[in-house]
Amino acid sequence: MSELVVLGFDDANKADAILNKLSQLEKEYLIDLEDAVVAVRDGDGKVRLKQSVNLTATGATRGGLSGALWGALVGLLFLNPLAGMVLGGAFGAGSGALAGSITDYGINDDLIKRLAETIPVNSSALFLLVRKVQPEKVLEEFKGEHARILRSSLSPEQERRLQDALAAGTAPATSAT
Repeated sequence: MSELVVLGFDDANKADAILNKLSQLEKEYLIDLEDAVVAVRDGDGKVRLKQSVNLTATGATRGGLSGALWGALVGLLFLNPLAGMVLGGAFGAGSGALAGSITDYGINDDLIKRLAETIPVNSSALFLLVRKVQPEKVLEEFKGEHARILRSSLSPEQERRLQDALAAGTAPATSAT
């Protein structure tokens, strides 16, 4: 089961920096992120969301490839596979982009918007949906980052360990969980 963790930062660029660090840890198989979103509130109070997964582009790519394949096969029936591939690819890309834009994947968009409206001006928040994690190694990487937990689905013990690591200059003592 995935765990939701929402971290708030006093710096508008800090959430991006932490997400970049988490992406590196994901390449090292220390954490498995299902979804991540950065919310930034600028000096004018406007909230910008940065999704880690662009569903419209992903849908267009997948739709275009499958449409081209099916178009070429149908085009073979009418002795014009090239035209079928082009038309099928165009239709597939369009329908895939539309499907991707209306798909809600990962963290609930309403929750993201509602919590993002509560962060102070010139600050940021990082929304994480975590599948798996090596807690001791990941906590060690983020000790002293001075973030606050805005919301989480972690157990009280796990949340305390995370908050201790984010607030302190040293990682907390590990315990069996």
